[in-house]
Amino acid sequence: MHISSTMDLPIHRLSYLEESSEFEHEEGMTATSFGGHPSLEDRKDSYQIHKNMKIHCGFAQGIKPGSRSGFDIQEADWDDMKSCTGVVVASAIFGNYDRLKQPVNVSKESSKRVCFFMFVDEETHQHLDTYEIEHGIWRVVIVRNLAYEDARRNGKIPKLLLHRLFPNAKFSLWIDGKLKLVVDPYQVLERFLWRRNVNIALSRHYRRFDVFVEAEANKAARKYDNATIDAQIAFYQSEGLVPYNRKKSLFPSDVPEGCVIIREHTPVTNLFMCLWFNEVDRFTSRDQLSFAAVRDKLIGKIPLRLSMFLDCERRNFVVQEYHRDILEQRSISLMHSAVRSTDPTFLTSKRHRRSSNRQKIGSESIAAAM
Repeated sequence: MHISSTMDLPIHRLSYLEESSEFEHEEGMTATSFGGHPSLEDRKDSYQIHKNMKIHCGFAQGIKPGSRSGFDIQEADWDDMKSCTGVVVASAIFGNYDRLKQPVNVSKESSKRVCFFMFVDEETHQHLDTYEIEHGIWRVVIVRNLAYEDARRNGKIPKLLLHRLFPNAKFSLWIDGKLKLVVDPYQVLERFLWRRNVNIALSRHYRRFDVFVEAEANKAARKYDNATIDAQIAFYQSEGLVPYNRKKSLFPSDVPEGCVIIREHTPVTNLFMCLWFNEVDRFTSRDQLSFAAVRDKLIGKIPLRLSMFLDCERRNFVVQEYHRDILEQRSISLMHSAVRSTDPTFLTSKRHRRSSNRQKIGSESIAAAM
């Protein structure tokens, strides 16, 4: 049985800063109203560890998810989220980017005791299958008036701030909307947290280990504009970020895969997630670029017991599907192929073209022989 180590933590209480709705945005500020516009001095102070800490951690316009918070949900949904006191499995689909995938192999015990929450925006909700919503294991929550224009950045709110959304949960398993959970959540917690005696676990990137290499890959794939990525990496360099060196690092990688996060909710892990989110709010939405910068600033100051397991281990408990647009393109392509294979007009014209080509080749051969 797992025994929480929260009594040994140096942070006894973590609370969150709010901001007046009349705040005047100064020129050069990059953080947002949802994040609370933390200054660089605020950022520096947030890494100074105290027993009682008050930091920026999203929802700066309101004390909880709800009206005018940047993550507006129904009061009934919020009440149910607060009532989740054990394990929560959460995911999100914004911008109709993925299809809803129901977890499988969930035990009867887990289906009763574990909370399963799927956050969607209105656009996504319009495309969901009604049967899936009514009979699936996910509790689907519609989020309105989202904080950012970018759907992927909005997805970072539940991904990194589950402790704000589920203030009474003890453990959480986050899975990206592109993934399908195929193993019971208690088995995942047992294997990756409790057995290894860590309080947060996520998979490392299967190919890249260096933030500088990851930044170049993001630029090549046009994940974000080059200038903003370069500015973020230059800022981290000025703070001491160096290329990854396995011989000198405490960790097997500086780049997480990030699509799965397994953690215990403690003041320590909550602090880590808040500060990670603040980087996403200030810089690019590519959380892989900011992970190591936050981790390395906190290691040695707090008992953050972090595990970065192999990505092949992740693939044992979640399976990945293509995003909706790719699946739809493939479906259209297969449909066209099926039509061509059964259309007699297409088949006749195809045979006619082949016959004409053979006749043409034969005529050319005879002419050449003469």
